[in-house]
Amino acid sequence: MDTTAKISDISKTTTAANYACRILVCCRTQQMTRGESNENVENGVQDLAVNDSLSAGRGYDLWHVSFKALLLQKSFNFRVQFFSNCSPKKLRMDSNLNCSIEGNKKVCRGALVVLEGLDRSGKSSQCSRLANYLEGQGISAELWRFPDRNTDVGKMISAYLTNTSQLDDHTIHLLFSANRWEKRSLMETKLKSGTTLIVDRYSYSGVAFSSAKGLDIEWCKAPEVGLLAPDLVAYLDIPPEKAAERGGYGGERYEKLEFQKKVAESYKALHDVSWKSVDACQPIEDVEKQLQEIVFDCVTECQKGKKPLSLLWSK
Repeated sequence: MDTTAKISDISKTTTAANYACRILVCCRTQQMTRGESNENVENGVQDLAVNDSLSAGRGYDLWHVSFKALLLQKSFNFRVQFFSNCSPKKLRMDSNLNCSIEGNKKVCRGALVVLEGLDRSGKSSQCSRLANYLEGQGISAELWRFPDRNTDVGKMISAYLTNTSQLDDHTIHLLFSANRWEKRSLMETKLKSGTTLIVDRYSYSGVAFSSAKGLDIEWCKAPEVGLLAPDLVAYLDIPPEKAAERGGYGGERYEKLEFQKKVAESYKALHDVSWKSVDACQPIEDVEKQLQEIVFDCVTECQKGKKPLSLLWSK
């Protein structure tokens, strides 16, 4: 990872010390990513979590920078730059987030559609149906799922979810977020080339589940800032008691009724204008039809270039 610092006024000791701490942690995470085992990386991330006292009360700071530096080096040679004349929170992003240019042809982007909801609300089935429906309409579409259990980070998450490993709540939260950052560059490329992405769970799940454990909701949001914001979040609304009656319930760590009730409350705090709720207690076919209508409208709007991509929870 190529991490650089530009500090013009070193006499400002408070600012310089703050920047130095950030750079030090980034260098430390760089060492962790140079071919070391999953166990070493896991221990390193957990060590950063334990030392959260260094950044307590500052929200989106040294935690956030060190965490992203760890993940983004492998996925797309991300470059973190610190400047004295602007906030070190800012990450250098591509400003053209709407369309790509192929030859002389302007290609308008696909839509980023996320399905959220409690465990066993029917997200995975409906995501598959949506992707097939869009392809049938001649729309380029792909189905994505988070966590992506095929990556190195995803395998660590999978072991945790299936109760074969134990991790601190802060650590697993950062790993879930890391799993999304691994795919950020590819996600933007796909969208700008005109492919619509149907995503089974996204940042909202990470924040809802972690805050349901008692973690501060703003702390939970911080590592997600800078990811791409969905054009549409379809929330499959179902009472936790009804979801618990469905087949296969209880097979993974989080599938506990009382915990799912807390998750449902956490989701309510995350609703914004991009959300549309769908009654997931309806017959599967009725849920499918309603989703098709709202997703098709969203895709059409994005294809017309009326809705540029934006960044998640960025002010």
